[in-house]
Amino acid sequence: MEDNNIFIFVPNLIGYARVVLGIGSLYFMPTNHVLAAWLYIISGFLDAFDGYAARALNQSTKFGAMLDMLTDRCATMCLLATLGTFYPSYLFVFQIVMLVDISCHWIHLHTSNVLGKVSHKNIGEEENPLLRFYYTSRPFLFFMCAGNELFYSMLYLLHFTYGYTFLGMSIIKTLVILLFPVAVLKFVLALMQGGSAWRNLGYLDIKEREETGKKH
Repeated sequence: MEDNNIFIFVPNLIGYARVVLGIGSLYFMPTNHVLAAWLYIISGFLDAFDGYAARALNQSTKFGAMLDMLTDRCATMCLLATLGTFYPSYLFVFQIVMLVDISCHWIHLHTSNVLGKVSHKNIGEEENPLLRFYYTSRPFLFFMCAGNELFYSMLYLLHFTYGYTFLGMSIIKTLVILLFPVAVLKFVLALMQGGSAWRNLGYLDIKEREETGKKH
C-alpha cells in the first residue's frame, strides 16, 4: 500500500519543498532581496529535479504534474505582482504577462485533460513546429523556462542593487538585457499555447455537435 501512496513520492516531496521555499521568498521579497532571490531561485532550480525523479523512479502522477505547474505559475505571478509595485510605469505590461501566463497555461492543461492526453506536454504533429519543439526538446524547454524566470529575478534584484560589475557594466543589468528576448519569446509561446488549446477545444465542440446531430 505504501508503494502507492503518491503523497510521499519523491517528486511530490520535492514539490512540497518548492512550495515552502516559494512562500518564504514571497515573505522576504519587500525587505530582504538577497534571501528572497536565493529562495526563489532554489525553488525554481528544484523544478528540474522533480521531473527527473518522477521519470527515474517511475513516480509520475497527475497530482505531481498539477502541483508542479501551479507552483510555477503562482510563483511567477507573485513575482510579477511585486515587480508591478517596483516599476509602476510598467504595471500594465506585468499585468498582461500575468494574464497570458495564467490563462494560457490553464486552458492548455484543461484541454489536454478533456482530450484525454497523458501529459499536457504531449503535442501533436499538427501543432505549430516551434511549439512542438518547445515541448519535445528538453534542453530548449529548460533554457526557455529558466531564462524567463532568471530575467524576472534579475529585474527584481535590479530594483535593489546593480550587483557586481565587469568592465564597468552591471552583471545584473547585463543579464536583464540579454534575457529580455527569452522572456518575449516565452510570452509568445504562451500565446501560441493558449491559442492552440482554444482551437482544439472549439474543434471538440464541433465534433460533439456533429455526432449528436447524426444520432438525431
